[in-house]
Amino acid sequence: MRILGIDPGIAIVGFGFIDKQGSKLTPVQYGCIQTEAHTPEEERLLHVYEGMVQLIEKYNPDAVALEKLFFNRNVTTAMSVGQARGVLVLAAVQKGLPVAEYTPMQVKQAIVGYGKAEKRQVQEMTRMFLKLQAIPKPDDVADALAVAICHAHSYTLNSKLNEVLRS
Repeated sequence: MRILGIDPGIAIVGFGFIDKQGSKLTPVQYGCIQTEAHTPEEERLLHVYEGMVQLIEKYNPDAVALEKLFFNRNVTTAMSVGQARGVLVLAAVQKGLPVAEYTPMQVKQAIVGYGKAEKRQVQEMTRMFLKLQAIPKPDDVADALAVAICHAHSYTLNSKLNEVLRS
């Protein structure tokens, strides 16, 4: 199963593709889509959408996992990120992909085992899970890979629960 993890944003969209074979997780490709500051928001959203469509077409994931929007004090930023998140979901759904969402606390719990873990702990565990030489940069990329790993773990658990419920 190939999973695309996404850390949504308007300036930087982190993405990470991982393959899950049994309990083995292998990184396929990761990076970010960046938009230029001081560019009209509609152009930035188009760039994010087109970039994600190209990535989906190239790496052909089976599922998409996004970090749920975390509202902070800056409403303008939250609105822009929400719009970017919308075009990212649209790109996935148009390609017929199932989309799962995880809160930052769920991702931390899945990666570190503690929902209030520090960002650095999550990044280091992500690096270890995927046997990477270094923590991916910028942080948005490491976050996207963590979301993909969270989905891999959740998918396995949910599959087993469904088997038990069907028996």
